Amino acid sequence: MKLFEEFIIDGIHLKNRIVMAPMTRARAGEQRIPNDLMVEYYTQRASAGLIITEATTISEQANGWLHSPGIYTDEMAEGWRKVVDSVHKKNGNIFLQLWHCGRASHSSFHKGAPAVAPSAIKINGDYIHTPTGKQKYETPKALTLEEIEQTKLDYRNAAQRALDMGFDGIEIHSANGYLLDTFLQSKTNHREDAYGGSIESRYRMLDEVVRDVTSIWTANRVGVRLSPNGVFNDMGSEDYREQFTYVANQLNNYGLAYLHVMDGLGFGFHELGEPMTLSEFRKVYKNPIMGNTGYTQELAEKALQDNSADLIAFGRPFISNPDLVERFKSNFPLNPEADMSTWYTPAGKEGYIDFPSANIQ
Repeated sequence: MKLFEEFIIDGIHLKNRIVMAPMTRARAGEQRIPNDLMVEYYTQRASAGLIITEATTISEQANGWLHSPGIYTDEMAEGWRKVVDSVHKKNGNIFLQLWHCGRASHSSFHKGAPAVAPSAIKINGDYIHTPTGKQKYETPKALTLEEIEQTKLDYRNAAQRALDMGFDGIEIHSANGYLLDTFLQSKTNHREDAYGGSIESRYRMLDEVVRDVTSIWTANRVGVRLSPNGVFNDMGSEDYREQFTYVANQLNNYGLAYLHVMDGLGFGFHELGEPMTLSEFRKVYKNPIMGNTGYTQELAEKALQDNSADLIAFGRPFISNPDLVERFKSNFPLNPEADMSTWYTPAGKEGYIDFPSANIQ
């Protein structure tokens, strides 16, 4: 099966084409420092061809989720070094996903300073979990040009820390209604300067972030994640097809490690037209493509066989099956899906590192 074939990213030999998707698990504590619990969690899953870490914030201003890890202090970086070293000892490969929550945040995460976004447009949602409990979403502050420059520097500094800590590469989170996604989409970007007003200008922020981090990493060690069909965090734009086709076409020029496309509809669908498919992206993007969201082993194999994708990311199955690769290979039944109440538990191993392996010989 093609799913178990080796794949090479810039000299990195992925043992298979099964990727552990980035999944926020909220185990890093209030200080956002990766810990021994996280070391065990990622090491258990090192048989994946590639692990993409949970979303990791690039600055204090980027925070917007309780107990998620960061990469903007020396202590955070050293915590990640322990994870990386342990995964490498198991012959695993691991990329760090860089995250800025943007408007999907709250002032209580930033000592009273407002969340930021391309434009001052509030999420149409019920509430957000904050350090002070459930709160209503607030209207974010539109970033100034000077603040955009600082944000880009934060991405660059995070990329440098990831390189220093021994990661195999990085992924830029530009999906799911977080900062870079909101720059891309006309629903959330109403700017009239060089960062908005047209498909080309809305792409500029992502392009400049990619350019900055590829001054530190070679481009074929950098991935980008997109969610063209998603509604998460109140997203979905009328011109989504034109926007994301343009983005993919432009990113094609970099020679990235992969383009990570959330083509499945498990995060919801904006229903503004037909969903964008991997085969649609393949027409304009000639470098490696990673599919994600709702894939079974069978659907993943089909996508690889018809050349719609080169890699497939699995999320929920990896939560309750640390040995997912081995189970797939042996057609062994999967563990029951983890109780959703344990997905984001602030502390403890329950629903995190306590799932049984199949002990397949």
